[in-house]
Amino acid sequence: MIGSNVVVAGCALVLAVAVGLVAHEWTHAIVLRFARVEYSVSYFPGRSDGVIALLLTRPWAAVSPRPTGNEPAWVLRLAALAPLSLAVPVFGLGVAGHVTTETPVVAAAAIGWLACALPSPQDFSVAFHARRLLERSAESTATLASRAD
Repeated sequence: MIGSNVVVAGCALVLAVAVGLVAHEWTHAIVLRFARVEYSVSYFPGRSDGVIALLLTRPWAAVSPRPTGNEPAWVLRLAALAPLSLAVPVFGLGVAGHVTTETPVVAAAAIGWLACALPSPQDFSVAFHARRLLERSAESTATLASRAD
């Protein structure tokens, strides 16, 4: 029989991942907002299937930056890697001795939160290729401006 600690720890893990996924996207949005880069946030994008597909497939939230091409590349790189900052409070609690194996609920929540602190492959792609994104944005903005003239 599964003990109540294991069940509660599992629920804490699921809850930490659910909240952490949204917090992950918010960290991108916060950096973009401070840098005054236009962006949009969509929750459960592209969902038309049932509840199971809603929870298990595709992202729960997505931030789509809309740079003009005049922004420095480091802004997009910083925004892409911003979720790493989510690990700071967990490591702080760990150093303070609050996250231990003696408290499986707290440890499970910390593991779930740390999983969300990892940048996704798309985040790394933006971090490594920010200059290309900005060049494409500048070209599309220039093309749109010339059509309006």
